[in-house]
Amino acid sequence: KSRIVLPDNGRQWKDWKQAYTYYSGNRIQTTKYTWFTFLPQNFFGQFHRLGNLYFFFLVVLNWFPQVEVFHREITMLPLVVVLLASMIKDAVEDYRKYQYDKTINVTKTRVYNK
Repeated sequence: KSRIVLPDNGRQWKDWKQAYTYYSGNRIQTTKYTWFTFLPQNFFGQFHRLGNLYFFFLVVLNWFPQVEVFHREITMLPLVVVLLASMIKDAVEDYRKYQYDKTINVTKTRVYNK
């Protein structure tokens, strides 16, 4: 047995389907990423950090033969390692949030009326 609880904001709904499409669900979602937005949002967040921008600048600068100090691959290594470690950490954290949200969203809730 389930029941739909609508907020009382002064509006009277004639049809519950209209109210159901108007209000969003009561589902909790604390995750930051989806499968499609993980890479773009994560890269955007990573390159907002000054240290990552500095290493990216060194990588780009090292691709020019006039200023090349090390091999190109060696210059890229610190940036790639830091980005991969941060991406893996963010993915694991977001997956744990997803699992926790899933367990919270399927728990039964008791609704009290005034």
